[in-house]
Amino acid sequence: MILNGKGQVTIPAPLRAKFGLHEGDEVEVVEDGGTLRIVRVHGAETRGQRLVRRLRGSASAKEVEGMGTDELMELLRGD
Repeated sequence: MILNGKGQVTIPAPLRAKFGLHEGDEVEVVEDGGTLRIVRVHGAETRGQRLVRRLRGSASAKEVEGMGTDELMELLRGD
């Protein structure tokens, strides 16, 4: 991994998948002896909780009635 000019690194996709890390997850970098560790912040909202909070009240049943999968996904993604 390469540290960019903003001090950021990219966690490889296989490691993100293995440890269940998703975009927007809150993590900390902590010093542990002579090493740095990336740890998930306990008590932070999960991806599902963020999604529910964002979508709550955004559509009524009548608005989504009869929509196909592609239309629903577009609504959920905000495309």
